[in-house]
Amino acid sequence: MTSAIRHTTFDSTDPYALALFWSQVLDRPLHEDDRPGDPEALIADAGLLFVTVPEGKKAKNRLHFDLQPQDRTRDEEVTRLLALGATLLDDRRTDDGKGWVVLADPEGNEFCVERSAAERGN
Repeated sequence: MTSAIRHTTFDSTDPYALALFWSQVLDRPLHEDDRPGDPEALIADAGLLFVTVPEGKKAKNRLHFDLQPQDRTRDEEVTRLLALGATLLDDRRTDDGKGWVVLADPEGNEFCVERSAAERGN
């Protein structure tokens, strides 16, 4: 028998706040039982679990998400995510319109925003 990945788990100093950020990024609801101050929070239909740990992030992620906008351009999505509280870490966009942008969520977890399928011609 094989295993299945049930959740991708984020260590967090404030699970509810971080889950709320990602809930807005992905336009997916938090679990109905989650409240501010809870020791964990869940975005069930995205399989993302946020749990309390006492220490903050100290090093670069060994795993990260590459987001592909579905209904807007990469640049529009970057603008939206910055307004939600993301931080710009590295701009890898090129003059020919290719490339990606590296952002961090409110607790410093890195993620990338790639071009949309339409921008790729797919």
